[in-house]
Amino acid sequence: MMMADELELGKTGQTEKSLEILACGDVNQEAASAKKDEPDDLVNYLELKPEERRLGKKLCGYLNKLGGKGPLKGCKTRWFVFDQKSCHLYYFRTAQDSNPLGSMDLSKAAFNYCLEAEEGTFEITTPEKDYTLKAKNRQAMMYWLQQLQQKRWEYGENQNNLFTDNPNICTEQPESPPALKTEVKDTQQEEQNTPFQKCSVGSLKSLTIRQTSTPMTPGKDTVTDEIAPDKATRLHNDVLGLTNELNAQRELVKLLHKALEAAQQEKRACNTYLSADESTRLELVRHKVRQIRDLENRACVLEKEKQELQQSLSMQTDLTGEMKQHAQLLMEKNHAKQEVILKLSQQMANESCLPETCDKITTEAIGKLEEQIVHLKDDQEAYKVQNKFLNSEIYQVTKLWQATADREKALALKCAALEAKYCQVESKYLTMLHKLEDNASKQDGTPQEMVKQLIADQSKREIQDKFGNQGGRFCNEYDEYGFRTVSSPLQDRDLLAKIQALERKSIQLIASQEGQEKAIQVKWANHLLGRTFGELLPSPELKSLIRNGIPKEYRRHVWKWCVNRWVRHISERYGSKRYQELLKLCKNKDQAASKQIELDLHRTLTNNRLFSSPNSRMVQKLRRVLLAYSWQNPDIGYCQGLNRLAAIALLILREEEDAFWCLVAIIDCIMPEDYYSKTLTGSQVDQRVFKDFLSEKLPRLMSHFDQYNVDLSHITFNWFLVLFVDSLQSNILLQVWDAFLYEGTKVIFRYALAILKYNEEEILKLNDSLAIYNYLGCATQNISEGRKLMNIAFVEMNPFPLKLLQNRRTAHLEKLNAELSELERIREAYVKERVEQKVTIDGASEDEDETERNHPGALSPEFPAGVTSKS
Repeated sequence: MMMADELELGKTGQTEKSLEILACGDVNQEAASAKKDEPDDLVNYLELKPEERRLGKKLCGYLNKLGGKGPLKGCKTRWFVFDQKSCHLYYFRTAQDSNPLGSMDLSKAAFNYCLEAEEGTFEITTPEKDYTLKAKNRQAMMYWLQQLQQKRWEYGENQNNLFTDNPNICTEQPESPPALKTEVKDTQQEEQNTPFQKCSVGSLKSLTIRQTSTPMTPGKDTVTDEIAPDKATRLHNDVLGLTNELNAQRELVKLLHKALEAAQQEKRACNTYLSADESTRLELVRHKVRQIRDLENRACVLEKEKQELQQSLSMQTDLTGEMKQHAQLLMEKNHAKQEVILKLSQQMANESCLPETCDKITTEAIGKLEEQIVHLKDDQEAYKVQNKFLNSEIYQVTKLWQATADREKALALKCAALEAKYCQVESKYLTMLHKLEDNASKQDGTPQEMVKQLIADQSKREIQDKFGNQGGRFCNEYDEYGFRTVSSPLQDRDLLAKIQALERKSIQLIASQEGQEKAIQVKWANHLLGRTFGELLPSPELKSLIRNGIPKEYRRHVWKWCVNRWVRHISERYGSKRYQELLKLCKNKDQAASKQIELDLHRTLTNNRLFSSPNSRMVQKLRRVLLAYSWQNPDIGYCQGLNRLAAIALLILREEEDAFWCLVAIIDCIMPEDYYSKTLTGSQVDQRVFKDFLSEKLPRLMSHFDQYNVDLSHITFNWFLVLFVDSLQSNILLQVWDAFLYEGTKVIFRYALAILKYNEEEILKLNDSLAIYNYLGCATQNISEGRKLMNIAFVEMNPFPLKLLQNRRTAHLEKLNAELSELERIREAYVKERVEQKVTIDGASEDEDETERNHPGALSPEFPAGVTSKS
């Protein structure tokens, strides 16, 4: 064992003392803490004489070493000493310690330092381990690195010179490993049975001296030549035995060193534990418990891996057995094939003995084959002819089919054109009959009876077309969304409803014939090419497509995307299960608005067959959606008109939850605040803003309304509140909703102005307020050209800036709030006055009762004599 005071400059060795300390170690601790980085030639250094170790100056000094594990990891100051002979850098706890804590083999080490690291820090990389050291400053670090490089180079040069000058050193080495292994094993057994006091320092030195001096002593060649061969062999065996013994002693010294080091570490840990306070002890115990738990977990994992490996081994064993069986079958099959080959070979050998018979058989076989070839050629020619005929037939049939398809397409277009023309003619005919009926009612005689007869005939023909399955019925009763196509606010005038249905049908047929709907579908398909509906992004192109109308196959997905844009922040705040939570709340508690909801359910979309029955599935969905929203927004709860908004959302989106979020988007996000509250403040403000826009965009119409004192809000208030539901035809209504869900409330103003612009000329002809009100009540149902209305709304009503709309809303809201405050003040004053009057009247009544009690026979002054008042 090497000691620090022997490595320092000018200090003498105390080798015997350190070896005596090692001899007192405990054998049972040799496996407790074995370190891999312990030097192999430590004994060589101990066996050197003190004079040899004091020949040159030693490199030594204090450095900080990064080490430790777990909570004890950190930099610790150590005393480092370099040994030139073994090229090892030993480190001690202090300069006065006799036992090194460890060493670094620098013969194959590499040195490195990083500029970005802390000042004075450098690394030593050995094949066994990496060490991180830190000097006091950069100059000290550079000195250490230069000296260590120099020492490593000198050691390498010495090793090269040693092998160059003494080539016989390694001649006996290849024969030593087998004996070394056995000797080490025997020595370890002796160590377990023999006390350590038997290992003396003198024996180690003598063994080392004998080992090194015997093969290296000069002048021995003459003596060796005179020794007999048997004596040389015996001496050679003695040398080998001594070498093995020396190696065993070296191993013993290593084990003793490791045992002593483990004891010292355990002693230091115990001292640290005893000197620490209760919290530190508890932390150390917890750390050990965690280590034990980690080891147990690792043992469990290893056990599982062992079981898996055993299962894998069993599977591999089974697979190997199957492969052996398969190989056995293949061998048997191969053997059978070889037997068949042998039999066939014998048969061929036997047949070769009869050449004449073989020639005869061969000639007959060739003749038969030639006959078959001739027949096959004839069949081939016949099939070629048949193939040509069938090809020509297929070509002719294809031409006929193409011509038929073209003719069918042309007939379909012609039929559509004739159908549209028929609808127009019939509409004009019915319009003429309606006008004749109005004119004939003013006259007496035959014309009126004739007109009534024509109308009756037309009604009978419609009934026959409806129940007689005739081909002349062009108008379906319901559209694809369940809305009644033949409907009119004037239910007692079926003739006007029929006229409107015919006009609508003719416009649809003309549009389909011109390919407008197909062009819109192609544009949408191109825009959605290569992307999903969730990947849509707002853009001018998308706005233009939505304004022109969304195809019915895309409308549900585009609406869902628009709704998610409006309510994303609300849904993220409440979570994805918000609707289900509200439904549970509806089941557990009663909502104050539930009675009003039940009353309005049966008034919802009366012209739609899906809501016609109280027990229909759509009505049940509508009830749950409205109740859920009443809990979502208790400030509003429920307002008349929300049932129609939710019904339209259900018709398009189909799912209850999607319809619920659509209702949330309209009320809480798109529409202004207090639009559906008890005071309807937002709705009143929009009516005033709409009058301003009407004065700017349609001044003639506004002056006409003012001339006849027409309050337009009686008509338009419902348009704004329910977004034209039950006002416009279904196909135009859905186009309005398409743009509204994408752009917002500005679309309502655009379409409201467009409706009045569409009917402007007809309204200006009316010179009576009652007639104007009646016409405005059914003006929306008379609109059948949705594309014309869209063009008025988004082209003729431009410019329509959103900022102007917001500014006017703010200004009118302030005025309305001031008016409401004034009304509230007047109401309070009126209530106060009523209370005072009631108190006065009650006091007068008490005086009259007192007078009556005092004078029961007196008459009331209000009645003359002889007349009594009646109670």
